[in-house]
Amino acid sequence: MRAFRMEGPGAAAVQEVPDIAAEPGEALLRVKMVGMCGTDLNTFRGRNAMVTFPRIPGHEVAAEVVEAGGDLAAGTMVTISPYTSCGRCPSCLRGRVNACQFNETMGVQRDGAMTEYISVPAEKLYAAKLSIKELCLVEPLTVGFHAAARGRVAAEDAVAVFGCGGVGLGAIASSAFRGAETIAIDMDDAKLEIARKAGAKHLIHAKNEDLHERLTAITGGRGPDVMIEAIGLPQTFRSAVEEVSFTGRVVYIGYAKEPVAYKTRLFVQKELDILGSRNALPEDFREVIRMLEAGRFPVEDAVSAVVPMEEAARMLGEWSDAPGKFTKIMVEV
Repeated sequence: MRAFRMEGPGAAAVQEVPDIAAEPGEALLRVKMVGMCGTDLNTFRGRNAMVTFPRIPGHEVAAEVVEAGGDLAAGTMVTISPYTSCGRCPSCLRGRVNACQFNETMGVQRDGAMTEYISVPAEKLYAAKLSIKELCLVEPLTVGFHAAARGRVAAEDAVAVFGCGGVGLGAIASSAFRGAETIAIDMDDAKLEIARKAGAKHLIHAKNEDLHERLTAITGGRGPDVMIEAIGLPQTFRSAVEEVSFTGRVVYIGYAKEPVAYKTRLFVQKELDILGSRNALPEDFREVIRMLEAGRFPVEDAVSAVVPMEEAARMLGEWSDAPGKFTKIMVEV
């Protein structure tokens, strides 16, 4: 069967790999489409320390059941949860399997889905009456949905989200879906417009507007109840703490690439909840599916390009050269 495999930084191509069969307790899936995310881009660039080569990427999946390993009949369209959990580490024992100490994500620590067939544990499958593109969007959106859940976002909250990329859009859509007054912050007008369609009531262009003045005006001087950081820059890490309300919640999804210096008195004076957010739980997958089934997300606007597998390497090169040009790239398998 065919697979798209990365042999090393900047070196990727479609290759023939051995055929597979369903493992015991697993379902054999025919992959229809795979979304590419920033993790795949960093792997292509050689900047992902968690990846060893060669590696088949892909963990944002739309697939068809060929041989069932559970209750789903052959022909059912599904998406998947791409994570593993050991069941023994502190996270797993607390029921927070998304943060398993020994997690292996498809396409990162183990081979992913950018191949014609994959075998997946039946409990990792989510069937839904969605289009192929929508199925591909479920997993990336769950990351932002999980961040909103970590921040205990509720209808009475004002929520500000740094970054309107794929993960940030998930946090914006989740906050709006929960009824919160949602504020999108970015420096790209096109991404801000997609955020508006995803549910953001207020848009802030951080380069052209004074962030503090706008947030103060929007929230009546209090500051947002929840700040969600989905970029990974030292300045946005700090701004989240500076701008959030007293007794507010700060949720970090992004990784800062360098140490971040804080005025730690704000942690204490504001009595803040500082929270990390990683991957997603089953309830996040189910909530994203409910939102998509309700037609509450601008799918076509969020997908920048759809290409055949043979063009995936070229597209990764274009994305690497102009990362701000793309929101979501999907590959037809």
